[in-house]
Amino acid sequence: MSKKPSEKEKPPKNNKQPTKKSNLRENIEAIVVAIILALFIRTFVVQAFKIPSGSMKETLQIGDHILVNKFIYGVKIPYLQKTIVSFKEPKREDIVVFEFPEDPEKDFIKRVVGVAGDVIEIRDKQLYVNNKPFNGDYAVYKDSYILPGTSTHPRDNFGPQKVPSDSLFVMGDNRDQSYDSRFWGFVNLKAVKGKAFMIYWSWNKDNSGPTLDYVRWGRIGQWLK
Repeated sequence: MSKKPSEKEKPPKNNKQPTKKSNLRENIEAIVVAIILALFIRTFVVQAFKIPSGSMKETLQIGDHILVNKFIYGVKIPYLQKTIVSFKEPKREDIVVFEFPEDPEKDFIKRVVGVAGDVIEIRDKQLYVNNKPFNGDYAVYKDSYILPGTSTHPRDNFGPQKVPSDSLFVMGDNRDQSYDSRFWGFVNLKAVKGKAFMIYWSWNKDNSGPTLDYVRWGRIGQWLK
């Protein structure tokens, strides 16, 4: 007697529905990812700074908000001032942000006028690099009085001094109103945070005109050189 063919077994039903992430969890994860990405960019790629003083006039005005390329000179380990990947070193005329040698908690911004091996000298306000006049349209002198060269007043007469290895000599573009390497010495390359490259916002808090004039519209998006 032949057997009846057996019926195919049906897979057991799974009554459980796939669980969905709650909206709250998704939002929290998105926020965490955004924060991590922002910290990474700020630490290694680009950081925003605000100009608090007039030492870089007329290139930079008080109230300018700038972006600084932190990647251009290499990748550094935060807080250790150690470069793990080096691309290039600052060159003359770069505008750089660095840790102030006398107080590393403060950030300064100046223009590089001398790199390692350069001989820097200032005679009656005229800057010389390696015995050659070093001028730029960015340099501004607003005080006609010339100070004699002394250790306490090196503003208008300085040097000659040779820039040590792994160091920079920096000056503000507003030469008569800048506290820079003439007064406190050289900047170590390890202290350099990056190169300023653009003004993304500018606010004139001393504006006395219409409200809209507080914003320096013509400076927004200006590339620095």
